[in-house]
Amino acid sequence: MESYFGIFVMFFMAGGVAWLFIALSENLGPKKPNPIKDQPFECGKTPFELPQGRHGVKFYLAGMLFVIFDIEMIFFFPWAVLYRKLGVFGFLEMAAFMLMLGLGFAYAWRKGALAWK
Repeated sequence: MESYFGIFVMFFMAGGVAWLFIALSENLGPKKPNPIKDQPFECGKTPFELPQGRHGVKFYLAGMLFVIFDIEMIFFFPWAVLYRKLGVFGFLEMAAFMLMLGLGFAYAWRKGALAWK
């Protein structure tokens, strides 16, 4: 447990600094609300409609699929850096990982999760 003491200290220091910045901005920051600031912002243009109701499930599904496949792709960088040290075993492990990634992509495609209708 002693070897993790530094990690715990840094964790609490980071949380404390984050909390301090949020508290200072809430208490010391200017508060001048007006109707223009309360409107939704769409790339500098006047919004064509006010946000009401819920988004379609497709938005959430697309977001989740992006996050899942994006996180899986992150594993390629360390593999590419250590490719020569890992040898054939590392290649076979990454081939198995790519196979699983491809199967997941094919499953999502086959189920129509990637089709935007």
